[in-house]
Amino acid sequence: MGMHSFAWWPIVVVLAVATYTDLRSRRIPNWLVLPFLPIGIAVSAWLHGWHGVEQSLAGLGVGLLIFGLFFWMGGMGAGDVKLCAAIGAWIGPSQLFIALVLTGLAGGVMVIAWAAYTGFLKDLFKGTGALLLGGAERAEMKLSNPGRRKMPYAPAIAIGTLFSFFAR
Repeated sequence: MGMHSFAWWPIVVVLAVATYTDLRSRRIPNWLVLPFLPIGIAVSAWLHGWHGVEQSLAGLGVGLLIFGLFFWMGGMGAGDVKLCAAIGAWIGPSQLFIALVLTGLAGGVMVIAWAAYTGFLKDLFKGTGALLLGGAERAEMKLSNPGRRKMPYAPAIAIGTLFSFFAR
């Protein structure tokens, strides 16, 4: 539990800044997440030796793999992937799995509420069906499409990650 309690405040700060920037500009800046990742590995090494490094690298890998898959499918931004990988370096794979499940739940609720609020709930369900049935290559489904509706996902990552500290 030592790393998890130690990781709380740095993660809160990074998630707060990432949420703010994502809500404001739909971007999570590299200057925030890229230094945070190796610092997580270094802190794990300092607190737990080689086992901490292994856990950090495993958490980083889980974050890259899972969110990288969503990025590759066109449903997530690169900043979200880097943020998740950096968080994984701080909390390790077991807590990251919990965080990702909670993030998915929070994100699902947020997407439905956001779609209802902005009036495109029908389009959301149609697009989700196309994505699940292999239609992810459609231009309107790509993040690079300027006309695509984009929801900032850092708030969901923040909620899922912070609640994961209490789920252990």
